[in-house]
Amino acid sequence: MAIRKLLIANRGEIAVRIIRAARELGIRTVQVHSAADADSLAVRLADEAVLIGPPAASKSYLNVVAILDAARATGADAVHPGYGFLAENADFADAVEAAGMVWVGPKGDAIRVMGDKVAARIAAEGAGVPVVPGSDGRVDEPEHARTIALAIGFPVMIKAVAGGGGRGIRIAHDMEEFERLMPQASAEARAAFGDGGLYLEKVIERARHIEVQILGDGTRAVHCFERECSLQRRRQKVWEEAPSAVLPQALREKLCASAVALAKTVGYRGAGTLEYLYDDASGHFYFIEMNTRIQVEHPVTEMVTGIDLVREMIRIAGGEPLRYRQEDIALRGHAIEVRINAEDPARNFQPAPGTITGLAVPGGMGVRFDTMLYQGYTVPPFYDSLLGKLIVWDEDRPAAIARMARALRELAVDGLPTTKPLHQLLARDPDVAAAAFHTRWLEPWLDQNAHRLGTEETTE
Repeated sequence: MAIRKLLIANRGEIAVRIIRAARELGIRTVQVHSAADADSLAVRLADEAVLIGPPAASKSYLNVVAILDAARATGADAVHPGYGFLAENADFADAVEAAGMVWVGPKGDAIRVMGDKVAARIAAEGAGVPVVPGSDGRVDEPEHARTIALAIGFPVMIKAVAGGGGRGIRIAHDMEEFERLMPQASAEARAAFGDGGLYLEKVIERARHIEVQILGDGTRAVHCFERECSLQRRRQKVWEEAPSAVLPQALREKLCASAVALAKTVGYRGAGTLEYLYDDASGHFYFIEMNTRIQVEHPVTEMVTGIDLVREMIRIAGGEPLRYRQEDIALRGHAIEVRINAEDPARNFQPAPGTITGLAVPGGMGVRFDTMLYQGYTVPPFYDSLLGKLIVWDEDRPAAIARMARALRELAVDGLPTTKPLHQLLARDPDVAAAAFHTRWLEPWLDQNAHRLGTEETTE
């Protein structure tokens, strides 16, 4: 069915991004919001806005009943969940469709299969996609877990079956540490996702994090090439690129083809991302999980392919077939995204909500700033600290890094600390310039460079 009015069940920069895409398609928008977000940019931009609860996410953005009531009251015929909150909640997807509305995303069954990391591993193996050595399923019994850990060999990663964002994950280097960390990971996963289930994976030393963007309409699927997201702090991505600077072309083709095969296996509909670990020393890659939603870092893929992924999600959900053949999608140039968070990198990235007293947005060719900010806006303390994403494109990676450095110099967010100084340092680092990093590179680098964060050196 053609979508006429879209409710956005999210907040922040992704809500703004969805509103803009919907408006370009001639679709009216409804922005639900908590009391803390009454003055948000998304509320200002949407055609309608509905208060759904107090600041706590559990009583607003995670309140399924309130969101569905808002959709019915406003006559919305579709719901876009963005990322985070209820975006990968299969029961919510089913509830939206049971209410006679369109869910902008994959079917609930696909979310259940690919959103559950154990089920996703099984699906990947069935599609012939290599996976990281690990447990065949959930490990709920301590004795069983110990046996599997010994068989895999330390170090072992303990991972939550549900959810993402680095929560419910621990790395154990020996059995004593393993027995201590298992209950911690389970408790954190239960608190974050309502499911304390865990599984185990072998730790791939010095791995790179590579992910493939796919689009599917339930029948056909295509890939939009890969992104590299190896620069991470506490398993949270801070700097993302497309394409990877180290992936040989033959391996790129093999990796992307494996992502399409897996998407077709589950009849995937909408935008999704398949995540892999890549060992560039051996040339092997391993599937680890799938994100059944749009991702924070999707703009770098848009910049190198020219495809508006959010708009395509909406079109597919509205019943249109996939508009692209694989041969239509070309990779051009290089794009980089950095996350600008309300955090103080000089104080161990302490969250720093506050009021925006001044805002200067960089411009020029190949520069994009996806944000929820405006001058005078007060960033609430209740949610993720992401303020916006600075994205640049240029013809090659060195030029893109130089453009990022220039854009960061122009960016000014006054009134609160941000992670801008971190990215300025990274943009000048020789290892970053050489793409000589991996998923564990950044944290030791931060320890070595802590004295430089927040100093005038970062503004040179």
